[in-house]
Amino acid sequence: MSASLFLDPVVLHDNGLDVTLDDGRLAYFNYHWLRDNCASSFDPETRERVFDIFAEAQAPHPAQVECDGNALHVTWAGSGHRSTYALSWLAAHADARPRHDPAILPRRHWLSDHYPAMARFAFDAIRSDRAALKSWVHALLTEGIAIVTGVPNSDEALPQTASLIGFPRPTFFGLYFDVRLHVDPDNLAYTAKALELHTDVPAEDLPPGVQFLHCRRNSVEGGESLFVDGAAVAAELRRTHPDDFRLLCETTVPFYNEHDRYDMRARQRVIELDDQGDISGVTISQHMADVFDHDQRFLDRYYPAFCRFGKLLQDERFLMRFRLNAGECIVFDNHRIVHARAAFVAESGERHLRGTYTDRGELRSMWRILSGEGRFKA
Repeated sequence: MSASLFLDPVVLHDNGLDVTLDDGRLAYFNYHWLRDNCASSFDPETRERVFDIFAEAQAPHPAQVECDGNALHVTWAGSGHRSTYALSWLAAHADARPRHDPAILPRRHWLSDHYPAMARFAFDAIRSDRAALKSWVHALLTEGIAIVTGVPNSDEALPQTASLIGFPRPTFFGLYFDVRLHVDPDNLAYTAKALELHTDVPAEDLPPGVQFLHCRRNSVEGGESLFVDGAAVAAELRRTHPDDFRLLCETTVPFYNEHDRYDMRARQRVIELDDQGDISGVTISQHMADVFDHDQRFLDRYYPAFCRFGKLLQDERFLMRFRLNAGECIVFDNHRIVHARAAFVAESGERHLRGTYTDRGELRSMWRILSGEGRFKA
């Protein structure tokens, strides 16, 4: 049926209809899409879709269509079900664009001098003040890093902090981990040696997104924290060596973590892009990088790009150095912020950091909730 059955502002076709929107545009909508997105298709309490388009015996087709200038009304053949669509709602979906996401915020890159300006939030404030919680989440989304101050020296303080923006997520190291000297270490973090710049747990299929490190004690000589905005470094590589940048975005490389109790392996891209083509983060860890298994001729091109990026990460322009103090919890995007630690003198005191992770999706979810924006919001 390609000819019009009804007068304007609606014209029916075989698989969809044209309707004149409230802004004067003529837009086409598919019948399957219209029936699937009837307001009655969603449970009002759970907000989940309850209409099962797979159960329809025939493809959706209108028996009657009306447009009153504010809404489109469709009565569906067979079932007789009547659907109503506000023209303003149809206009918002007419251009086939992803639904507006308030959690897509511009990232603010930072350099080596960022420490004095790093966002800081009091533990008690983010637990009791919605505005402080929102500011903290905003800082993590835009700058990728923040410090929570006044965190009690207790095992409960870390899960209390992490649960404000997500659920603590286990890795093969466990739900929580203690960065201090171990008698039989299975990770360089559990020694007094220097840790090179890295992101955590790249050997998991989906490395955790947000990392929390609660400093319980730090009285040792040395052991400074080193942090780099990997997105800023990747942006510099894109500007100066676009071919290298593209290689690191397109190529997966293997990572592993092997010990007596586990053998984890995964492939990651060194530079990550989001759906908008912006740099969303990096994955780098020389002590967990497996043997690169690419064609040797390809490695003639890849290794120079890889090494150029690694050296740029170590450039003093980008490297932020500071001492993490007892009572502070540094929280950062593990897919964006590259971190390291200077060596320390084990006999000079005690250094104990307790850590855990949550996921970036939960961080974005919290921002959407705090922003009051969503499909079912008024």
